[in-house]
Amino acid sequence: MTETRAGRQIHFMLLEMGAISHNNYGLWRHPDNKRRNFGDFDFWIEQAKTLERGLFDALFFADTLGISAGFGGTPDVALREGMHVPIHDPLVLIPAMAAATKHLGFAATSSTTYEHPFSFARRMSSLDMLSGGRVGWNIVTSYLPGAAANFGIEPLAHGTRYDRAEEYAEVAFKLWEQSWEEDALRLDTGASMVSDPSKVHAINHEGAHFKVAGPHLMSPTPQRTPVLFQAGSSDRGRAFAARHAEGIFIGGYTENILLSHVQDIRRIAAEAGRGHDEVRLFAECNIICAATDAEAEAKLADYMKLASADGYLAHRFGSGMDLSRYGHHEKIEDIIAAGGPGADHMARYPFPAGWTVGDIIEDAARLDRKRLFVCGGPEKCADEIERWSDTFDLDGFLMRGFLAPGTAGDFADFVMPELQRRGRYRTAYEGTTLRENLFGAGHKRLAENHPGAAFRRK
Repeated sequence: MTETRAGRQIHFMLLEMGAISHNNYGLWRHPDNKRRNFGDFDFWIEQAKTLERGLFDALFFADTLGISAGFGGTPDVALREGMHVPIHDPLVLIPAMAAATKHLGFAATSSTTYEHPFSFARRMSSLDMLSGGRVGWNIVTSYLPGAAANFGIEPLAHGTRYDRAEEYAEVAFKLWEQSWEEDALRLDTGASMVSDPSKVHAINHEGAHFKVAGPHLMSPTPQRTPVLFQAGSSDRGRAFAARHAEGIFIGGYTENILLSHVQDIRRIAAEAGRGHDEVRLFAECNIICAATDAEAEAKLADYMKLASADGYLAHRFGSGMDLSRYGHHEKIEDIIAAGGPGADHMARYPFPAGWTVGDIIEDAARLDRKRLFVCGGPEKCADEIERWSDTFDLDGFLMRGFLAPGTAGDFADFVMPELQRRGRYRTAYEGTTLRENLFGAGHKRLAENHPGAAFRRK
């Protein structure tokens, strides 16, 4: 599939979590929201089938290994709002959904800080083989103090986490790309040989963080290495993403900041020797659509009645300043100027001058004030999606789900046909693997200039 910067086909994934609430708090109570059934495979299978009907690239699972306690100083708000807890392990959910679909991809978040690369590499290879090559890995280093406590260790310094992540990726690439030759699995009944021992190799990795002998326990899979995603926002995180990730998630509290982040990551990726079409950039978007603008506005009003400010505040500032300690009348600029825990984190947000704690609380549950938000009928939604893609040089979007599976179903019913009519959305999946759907038919494996490809046996 040949694409240009303007007029390219637009990719979509749905942002998910194996929990009752993710990014939209209070909406689990909506009568049309099936999230209360999160403990049933049928719920997840229906969600996956709906996404495949909408020709989404993938269902993308965020994940966490700890409960946020930044808002209010305890995990009470997170527990009450269902903010990332209770939560399933996404790698347990994917097999059921993959078995019920044929083309939809599945990306799972897994931490390089608390997971060992040898066991993780095997699980991902199993998923890749059993799904026919439809899995991806969102690489995270995990920052929550509660996660470190759950594993009985002190939180690692930011630089140490990324040093470990670099070596972790190297170990994984050696297992996926180097350990087994392409034709090592023989299944030769005449020679009574399952695998050719001469073509299966130990990796004998010894580094600062890991010592892994190998060989890998799985034979080559359709993609060998799963599609690699990353969302680092720090200088070190952006450098890691530009070097390794095939799909990068870009944030920014305003449209100007978003554009600057896109331009920055494109520059860093180019300096790392990776071309524009070798990296797919995604931003989170919020779409409420219906047959008409009026019907969509009615949906928005309906959702707003249930939106919970506490949940949004706990999510947004869970690792920063505890706003529950301050009065509604206190100005944010004064709180930041006074310093204290979380002041630096809070200063990153471009709040309007003179805003108070009360203003933030009122704003938190306003769904229509989210960045990259559109509410309307098919034409209005498609207009905005095209504007976002072309203005910010984005390859696609990570769509927030307001209702499950309603949000994805609305996209499939109303927005997808309009984008297809404009030539901006696929009419069929491009291949059999997730990497092909992102980069075109025939692109099943890592690109030759990717660092992971350097470990392949020549």
